[in-house]
Amino acid sequence: MYAEEIQFHEALMASIFTSELSSNPSSSVEPPILNTEPSKFQSRVQHSSQCFCGICLENKESWQMFTNDQCSHSFCYDCMTSHIVTKIQDKLKDMTCPAPNCKATLDFNACRSIIPDDALVQWDELLCVSLIPESQKLYCPFSDCSAMLVNDSGQVLRKIKCLICKRSFCAECRVPWHSDFTCKEFQKLYDRKGGNDDKIVKTLAKKKNWQKCPKCKMYVEKTEGCLHITCRCKYEFCYRCGSKWSDSHGSCRQRS
Repeated sequence: MYAEEIQFHEALMASIFTSELSSNPSSSVEPPILNTEPSKFQSRVQHSSQCFCGICLENKESWQMFTNDQCSHSFCYDCMTSHIVTKIQDKLKDMTCPAPNCKATLDFNACRSIIPDDALVQWDELLCVSLIPESQKLYCPFSDCSAMLVNDSGQVLRKIKCLICKRSFCAECRVPWHSDFTCKEFQKLYDRKGGNDDKIVKTLAKKKNWQKCPKCKMYVEKTEGCLHITCRCKYEFCYRCGSKWSDSHGSCRQRS
């Protein structure tokens, strides 16, 4: 009986409350005031979204981090970009993760978005060069060139003209072209001079009557024409005496 009275009382109060709302449309119920301040839990969640970069030793947002799929190591984009660009500048074809003792490679396509275009082109060239067998690679022996050439013909080559500096060299001896010497003779000369390239070149220059450019110090060979020589460095000189060429340089010119 007591329980029925309580239920009746609750139903009556609800009816009165509903009736007052209907009779007074202007009345309203204030919405509850929400606490917009982040809770301690929310603060911990937000803080945990930051990641630590082991290179610059700074905390970064997760979206600022680059993760290598091959090993799951993460570093910030700035540090990864610097790491890769430095390796490219050093001509290192093996692009590995910067984590200590980690040998995992960095994928070219995965790194495209964080690498400058010019560095990306250089990296692509390094990858292409790495696919060429070492037995097919030839390098121009002139120190001011050193261009890489490829012999994929399967034939043994001797005299080759560099496509970059246009100078000839011996592909077998890997030295500037030793005209009037067979490779066997040159090797004997090389051994006799103790492997000293300067002495070998001087011996060749004396035998071939080469002249050294007074400006760039490179040897030139005159095969025909007058004594007026224009070196590849644009310096003009007399092939007979080595003096700077001028219109008044008549003595050597008359002797030619």
